[in-house]
Amino acid sequence: MAGRRGALIVLEGVDRAGKSTQAGRLVAALSAAGRRAELLRFPERSTEIGKLLSSYLEKKSEVEDHSVHLLFSANRWEQVRLPLHSTFNQCLLSNFSLDWCKQPDVGLPKPDLVLFLQLRLADAARRGEFGQERYEDRAFQERALHCFQQLMGDETVNWKIVDASKSIEDVHEEILALSEDAIRAAAQRPLGELWK
Repeated sequence: MAGRRGALIVLEGVDRAGKSTQAGRLVAALSAAGRRAELLRFPERSTEIGKLLSSYLEKKSEVEDHSVHLLFSANRWEQVRLPLHSTFNQCLLSNFSLDWCKQPDVGLPKPDLVLFLQLRLADAARRGEFGQERYEDRAFQERALHCFQQLMGDETVNWKIVDASKSIEDVHEEILALSEDAIRAAAQRPLGELWK
């Protein structure tokens, strides 16, 4: 059918909630079922802007908070030519208003589904390698969680909460079912623009 498209599915959550693991499993499962699927991570650290962000996140360089937020957005815009990408990775670096944080992303493709991997911060902190990167501390993660809760209040974006404390396989099965529903629905409507 002409005009059919895939779905833009975003996995979000606090650091160490299992986003990378589950995104990889989802792409593998969709590919095994004969669907074309592509995994993109943000920040995309191989681009010039991504290299700046990587250095900053690895605590090798310093960048002012407003500039960092804009670099995260610029990193997403670098990839806008690609069929899929995340638009929710970075919300509040400091005490910025939610409206200010949204502005650089206005017009990016709107996700068909945002899966929020909900995990208690204490449980996330116990997972491997927590604390190695700049924002992996309890205070920042609490601010990020508050920001996600505000974003989930925006009814123009389809958010679903997934309990990330369950087994990897149980989380995967729930994500796959929700994603299949989103893929079917996306084929019937055009891709929207974020925050418009």
